Amino acid sequence: MKKSPYEIFLMECPELAAKFNELVQVQHSIKGLDQKTKQLINIAIQTANKNPTGVKIHAMMAKTEGIKREEVINAVTMNLHLSGLSNVLECLPSAIEGYDGK
Repeated sequence: MKKSPYEIFLMECPELAAKFNELVQVQHSIKGLDQKTKQLINIAIQTANKNPTGVKIHAMMAKTEGIKREEVINAVTMNLHLSGLSNVLECLPSAIEGYDGK
């Protein structure tokens, strides 16, 4: 089975990956936004950065937070007028795959 880019990062750069994971945990613990909102923001940011892998991962996480499929799709399509159609077209299939568990 092919390793994901993140699995390769963990394997090849374990110390850096550990520090990165610590940063992520701190970000998750910051008060002000609930986890649902943070996941939707992450999906929108990953779309703006044209990162379908990130969109897919956060769509999977969003589902576990109780976020509806339509909300995930909306977080992607919010980028239509901000970062363009190509970003939306690149990331929308990954959002659906991640949410639907494919």
